[in-house]
Amino acid sequence: MQHIDIIVVGRVREQYLSAGINEYLKRLQPYARVRILEGPEEKVPDHLSPARVEQVLAAEGAGLKRLLRPGAYTIALDREGVMLSSEELATWLADLALAGRNDLAFVIGGTLGLARDLLELADLRLSFSRFTFPHQLMRLILLEQLYRAYKIQRGETYHR
Repeated sequence: MQHIDIIVVGRVREQYLSAGINEYLKRLQPYARVRILEGPEEKVPDHLSPARVEQVLAAEGAGLKRLLRPGAYTIALDREGVMLSSEELATWLADLALAGRNDLAFVIGGTLGLARDLLELADLRLSFSRFTFPHQLMRLILLEQLYRAYKIQRGETYHR
């Protein structure tokens, strides 16, 4: 069974997102051990200088890096990363498991994304879309796609 850490910036504030996240965490229990680890979120004013952007990214990145388990296969969610279909994600997760890579860490940045050094540290940069999604919503999207991938792997109904 794969052990998946979803390492994120900040806490979910909206109840509807919390309800969806909890539902998919429950659905994933037969397939993988999944936990969400939350790093500190920096305040981001409306108008930031480039230097302040780098400071925020560095501070949030340092908090996220502390949550990474040594040896975990690290996947950074990044708009510029590799895009996979649901079926490709299912195959990729299965291939990792066959290779003995059962400790995974998906990293979701905050409002400004992820620090460059965290992106470079990742084993894979994964994109769900070229669109920008709120980082709190991205947790729910990721959990749903993980659930879909495990259902696809087992040939169970859910994915059409």
